[in-house]
Amino acid sequence: MSEWSVAEPGKLTFDDPVAALHVRIVNGTVNVVGVDEGPARLEVTELEGPPLTVTRKDGTLTVAYEDLPWRNLLGWLDRKGRHRSATVSLAVPAHIPVEVGVVGAAAMVSGTAGRTEVKGVTGDTTLVGLSGPVRATTVSGNLEAQALGGDLRFHSVSGDLTVVECAGSTVRADSVSGSMILDLDASDGPTDMSLTSVSGEIAIRLPHPADAEVEVNTASGAVSNAFEDLRVSGQWGAKRITGRLGAGSGRLKATTVSGSIALLRRPPSEDTPWDEPAPSTAPGPVPGPDTPSPRVPGTGTGAPSPRDAPSGGTAGGTPGPGDSTTPPPGTTHEKGL
Repeated sequence: MSEWSVAEPGKLTFDDPVAALHVRIVNGTVNVVGVDEGPARLEVTELEGPPLTVTRKDGTLTVAYEDLPWRNLLGWLDRKGRHRSATVSLAVPAHIPVEVGVVGAAAMVSGTAGRTEVKGVTGDTTLVGLSGPVRATTVSGNLEAQALGGDLRFHSVSGDLTVVECAGSTVRADSVSGSMILDLDASDGPTDMSLTSVSGEIAIRLPHPADAEVEVNTASGAVSNAFEDLRVSGQWGAKRITGRLGAGSGRLKATTVSGSIALLRRPPSEDTPWDEPAPSTAPGPVPGPDTPSPRVPGTGTGAPSPRDAPSGGTAGGTPGPGDSTTPPPGTTHEKGL
């Protein structure tokens, strides 16, 4: 095993292969980037308080405070009350598994293909372009993610979840009061999604065309539905949205106690809007004042717009989706160590 104590800003390059990465810090920032070539690299740009310990054992690279364990990270307290903070950046092979634990620190992981697990207390986490499975657990920290290609599991007390362009086959998320906003991208197979919240709001935007069995329940929250093939039931108290979209190959289940739930739809592809054939490039007559505008099925006269799509029912006094805002999305030392 190789070990280094990092007491001031500096850089390290690891020539031996790295098969896994573990990072645990308090305050500051962690930035992990997956790369296809070159050795693993560490850069510490800011450091206050006790030193960081860097080890490489059996292929696992660990960057952490000695007194900050992974197992009890969410309940960790610094009994000595020392102020500490670190800003750490790492470039590692894209295929390796990554574990990041933060207490009051922000974390960002991008471009990795292996398993990624994040634990956080109050720090926010950003994930971009991960193709492997993701598991995230927070107390009050928020999670924002874009272009996830693997399965996603999220658990939080009050942290919010925002996911844009999610193409994984499985999504599991539960929260007490945090809100959840998910924008699903078209995937090669069916998606199995289960979302649970007590008082947090849930909004889900499904791809076009959608393919899922839908079961949405709330005990006292409002519901909004943009799909005419789904049935909205219940006017007072408990409300439900149920039905089948497409062949019903996937599954969508969302449950809240008092939080509202909205089902939204992506507009059709801009390349072929509303399944219309692409317009001809051959020259045609120049429109005159008496030339009628082309009609598009389901929209009336004029150019197509996603807001012209038929909308389903709503319950609980919540405006329909047409009136809603669509949610988003050997080692080498270098000087200084």
